[in-house]
Amino acid sequence: MKNFKRYLITSALPYANGPLHIGHLAGVYVPSDIYTRYLRMKGADVISICGSDEHGVPITLKARKEGISPQEVVDRYHTLNKKAFEDFGIAFDIYSRTSNKVHYDTASDFFLKIYNKGEFTEKISEQYYDEEAASFLADRYITGTCPHCGNENAYGDQCEKCGTSLSPNDLINPRSTISGSKPVLRETLHWYLPLDKYEGWLKKWILEDHKEWKTNVYGQCKSWIDQGLQPRAVSRDLDWGVPVPVEGAKGKVLYVWFDAPIGYISATKELTADWEKYWKDPETKMVHFIGKDNIVFHCIIFPAMLKAEGSFILPENVPANEFLNLENDKISTSRNWAVWLHEYLEEFPGKQDVLRYTLCSNAPETKDNDFTWKDFQARNNNELVAILGNFVNRTLVLTGKYYDGRVPERGITDENDNSVLKEISKIRENVESSIETFRFREALREAMNLARLGNKYLADAEPWKIDKTDPERVKTIMNIALQITANLTIILEPFLPFSMSKLRNWINIDLKKWDEAGNIDILKPGHAINKPDLLFEKIEDEAIKKQISKLESTKKVNESASSKVMPSKDQVTFEDFTKVDIRTATILEAEKVPKTTKLLKLKIDTGLDIRTIVSGIAEYYEPETIIGRQISIVANLEPRKIKGIESKGMILMAEDKEGRLVMVTPAEKVSNGSPIK
Repeated sequence: MKNFKRYLITSALPYANGPLHIGHLAGVYVPSDIYTRYLRMKGADVISICGSDEHGVPITLKARKEGISPQEVVDRYHTLNKKAFEDFGIAFDIYSRTSNKVHYDTASDFFLKIYNKGEFTEKISEQYYDEEAASFLADRYITGTCPHCGNENAYGDQCEKCGTSLSPNDLINPRSTISGSKPVLRETLHWYLPLDKYEGWLKKWILEDHKEWKTNVYGQCKSWIDQGLQPRAVSRDLDWGVPVPVEGAKGKVLYVWFDAPIGYISATKELTADWEKYWKDPETKMVHFIGKDNIVFHCIIFPAMLKAEGSFILPENVPANEFLNLENDKISTSRNWAVWLHEYLEEFPGKQDVLRYTLCSNAPETKDNDFTWKDFQARNNNELVAILGNFVNRTLVLTGKYYDGRVPERGITDENDNSVLKEISKIRENVESSIETFRFREALREAMNLARLGNKYLADAEPWKIDKTDPERVKTIMNIALQITANLTIILEPFLPFSMSKLRNWINIDLKKWDEAGNIDILKPGHAINKPDLLFEKIEDEAIKKQISKLESTKKVNESASSKVMPSKDQVTFEDFTKVDIRTATILEAEKVPKTTKLLKLKIDTGLDIRTIVSGIAEYYEPETIIGRQISIVANLEPRKIKGIESKGMILMAEDKEGRLVMVTPAEKVSNGSPIK
């Protein structure tokens, strides 16, 4: 393993159009903070970079909805999130923002460097234009009917009902969200990063040189590369963002996916005049902490950008996590289904470490995991209170009782004592190995094993039973228990910084060097111990009931909103209706579409022909369970290409109040191709 002179840690820039929630913390910021704190304790030259991502269409949409400027939106959420990070103890060296001048200058210079090298390709394409608003429309400014599930409010980039990725041209009856009018197609010029040009290099760099990357990261990258990379636009027709810095680009800005990662560079420039040593010296190890929805951007697109620019280092690792769900349901900002960080900090004052511990213990490192308030309570009461807090409390209380708060001398040790003392170093090595390989959940479990070791040691030795008959033996026992306590303040520091700061004050030390972990003589005989308090307190049922009730109220609001019957559409003539050819058909084959989570590719027998339909129903049906199923289809729908597959028709589905799609099937089996009237 290569040794590096310094470390550059970046954490995904949160979008400044809403507050932070536990999904963000579990996926990105808690693991990033653990790793950064560990490196600092090792004495490494390390900087941790983050900031607000303040450009992009969702921000302009929110501004338009609220009747304020985009700058007002980002100012609000940048301030809120920056404070929440600070209060939660996320130790960034800088929390910057992409609306800063230094970022505009950096992003412009980065673009021009690639532009002047002739690396971009220019392409004129047709894009929807709102004639009433006199502006081109970004994908999110266009809504229409999803061709897969019939949702009438699908966006031009995705249907949020069935989750299918779309392009504006896929929508049926597209309309502008600005004026409500039907947009028209107009030609527009944009610049593209030719990812296909870098495909061979990326294939070697990732698939051959970085096989140590997490399987979820490596697998997603491989899937993208195997499918073949395509040029990707780096500009957009918008009025909010970094202007494209070339002539003929009036009204065009850098696309947010190109703009945002450059924010890491501009934030480093803002932090230090020595920024180049972190970005251009091969002796620097760069690590990106992100969620799985950012894997492609940080593992394929951003490296291609850096390669095209030519003077920057590349990331050594991108330990992306999967998603965290909440009470067996996907976290959703639009449905208010989340635990918001700023609200948690208000409702559970002084309990930052409890949430850090719970999120790390249950981190979605290789698969999606679920946060529940009952588990949160159990982690606190059964582990932090009953294991860690119990050991620390017993050790310090007994030290105060027996030795007036002074560390006793360690006398003759027996075989069990020596085994326990050796185990301290082993645990430190296990924690270190797990952190170095980004297995933070495993690292925390190993660190807690030190508290378990201490509890078992005291329970087996029972000093309270022999303090009168064998006081010298008790001194040895308590000395060892105190050395374990001192080691806990080091080994658990990256995970529980608030609690370990409190514990260091109690045992009267200011030691935070990782290399001291494993030392069995941290506390010298006679060292004074301060009077302790409770390290953790039990969380009562009432507090948990309050949080569950809060979520239940949210669920009722969502159910009420979704249960409202959709209003009737505009009347159509009988002649118009007769143009729609609805038929019965049978599913012959079904398989998932690669690189998607929502799409199924179906081969069906319509009685007229055998054809393929791509449908966004993978969330509701497993492929093998629907083979042989008779369905209803719109047989004369104009074919559309979806993920490169020609789809000829649409399955009729009913949508229940929870958004679940259910196939519309004949009550009795009829011949394929039977018309439905």
